[in-house]
Amino acid sequence: MARPRVRLVVTADDFGYCPRRDEGIVEAFLAGAVTSVSLLVNGATAESAAELARRHQIPTGLHANLSEGRPIGPACHGVSSLLSPEGFFLGKMGFREAVAAEDVSFSEVREELEAQLSRFQELLGRNPTHVDGHQHVHVIPGWWSQAGVGVPRWGGRCSRWADLLLRDCVPPAGVCQVFAEALQAYRVRFTRLPLERGLGDCTWLEAPARAFACSVERDARAAVGPFSRSGLR
Repeated sequence: MARPRVRLVVTADDFGYCPRRDEGIVEAFLAGAVTSVSLLVNGATAESAAELARRHQIPTGLHANLSEGRPIGPACHGVSSLLSPEGFFLGKMGFREAVAAEDVSFSEVREELEAQLSRFQELLGRNPTHVDGHQHVHVIPGWWSQAGVGVPRWGGRCSRWADLLLRDCVPPAGVCQVFAEALQAYRVRFTRLPLERGLGDCTWLEAPARAFACSVERDARAAVGPFSRSGLR
């Protein structure tokens, strides 16, 4: 029996963050070092980055962002559980702390995610090739099921999870399983899995960075099992 073909996909995050980063990502794509990008639709250079993606025919997904910068959905017009009093997202750790404290409205998460999916369509004229999360927000326990609402509606076929090998773990009650069932119902068949296993053991990382890596791995450990059991690849 022939062995299944293995394809390496190298995705550059934060496309649309700033001009220098965008230029470097395009240079890497043209050199063959990067095969796809994930676009921050609320980034400072989202429009010019989208133009670069079209010009160079770069496979582009959505880098869903709930932790940095300003929103583009209804939250930008008033008070929101996703935002600080100044109108910015709560930050990488601030958002996680708010979710853990049950201070985040999941309906507002859904609205912002769907607004970003809509904005992606406006910028690229098509659906994203994949969906992943800025600063791994998409694997935080407590909002996966809300993220699953928007992705299938807009045709995204991939969702990024932070560890390929951790498949047999029990998720928090109801949260990840609801998300997996939603993806299954909308016929989303594939996940995109970056390998970040072992980052928590890197002694050259400062303690806060190691702790964050461990928390992402822990979240992913709970997330991947339900995806696998739902027949997602």
